[in-house]
Amino acid sequence: MIKDYFVLSIRNLKHRGVRSWLTLLGIVIGVLVVVSLILLGNGLKLAITNQFGIASSEIISVQAGGISRGPPGSGSVNSLTKKDLEEIQRISSVKKAIGRNIGYIQIEFQKVKDIGYLTNIQLDERRFLYQLLNLEMEEGRFFENGDVKKVVLGNNFFTGKSSLKGKEISSGDRININGERFEVIGITKKQGSFITDNVIYMTSEDMKNLLDYGDNFDIIAVQPESKDKLDQTIKEIEKNLRKFRNVKEGEEDFQVSTPEATLEMIEDIITGVQVFIIIIASISIIVGIVGIVNTMTTSVLDRKKDIGIMKAIGAKNSQIFLQFFIESGMLGLIGGVIGIISGILLGWIGISFLGKIISTDLSLEIDWILLIGVFIGSFIIGGIAGISPAMKAANQDPVEALR
Repeated sequence: MIKDYFVLSIRNLKHRGVRSWLTLLGIVIGVLVVVSLILLGNGLKLAITNQFGIASSEIISVQAGGISRGPPGSGSVNSLTKKDLEEIQRISSVKKAIGRNIGYIQIEFQKVKDIGYLTNIQLDERRFLYQLLNLEMEEGRFFENGDVKKVVLGNNFFTGKSSLKGKEISSGDRININGERFEVIGITKKQGSFITDNVIYMTSEDMKNLLDYGDNFDIIAVQPESKDKLDQTIKEIEKNLRKFRNVKEGEEDFQVSTPEATLEMIEDIITGVQVFIIIIASISIIVGIVGIVNTMTTSVLDRKKDIGIMKAIGAKNSQIFLQFFIESGMLGLIGGVIGIISGILLGWIGISFLGKIISTDLSLEIDWILLIGVFIGSFIIGGIAGISPAMKAANQDPVEALR
């Protein structure tokens, strides 16, 4: 019996043709935007997670920042120095602290030039840094004591996915960095991060000579004595640096954070943007609901005589109501299905485009629970929109309807 209602509903929707498709448009657009946005948001979260390239969430990062110490608008800050590093190393809950630098440089290989960035590897702490950065070798070797004018490259240089116009670089090749020649001794394994897969690693001594940053550091990586002391260590670093750098609480010219906390903050921002745009997209769904109400109301008027005939041959009010209710639900369901398919397609295109921009492989993470919820919700929304017209159809006077 229920099957007959659905078959008849589909037949009636086909009969109304263009009017049915126009009614579906609002539902389709709303569902499409919601589904594609959530898929893109999930893909973006996955991409950001991959970009951190840090093996341990127990590592604390200290960076210069906060209150500007230069003229208004200058954006200058007090850089972290070797003395800040030594101050952190004195803290009892700190197991290890290492200064790290990141520099933007010009790369040249086989007459192709581009801008890239490099980071330093401190030779006496290299094993700790390899573990911290989760580095493994694709080919060649890591740094050894006594290495001078040698570099290790991220995997995208090896596969030709770097910014050097498809040029593939292997260990043994030589590249120019800021006009100076360096030998490539190794290529790291792919990590799926556009940061680690595109970075150039150089010994601290070579990088210091190349960029002349003196005793300044961009980041100080801190490993606490134990994971249980993570919060305690953060508080002690903040307290000691405030005293050492002579700044008040709330006016710090440095930032102390963990990769996990930073990631949570970024994900919260993305989720907030998703929710905001979904609310905006819901306007399309509301428009679709209004369209369903209008279409079903018109359908009741157009089929007034049919309703009279159905009642004359014994159809109950509940049966008439159910027929129009299911028909209305089918409008929402069909719009939801088209919207879901279109949303997945748009999400896949967006994820592929994002992967190409950041030179990494991203997969489409489909939330099947979400899609099933949207599928069922589309039918329910359509059905709710059709309640009023269905009640009008059910309450039609058969004599009046047949006149």
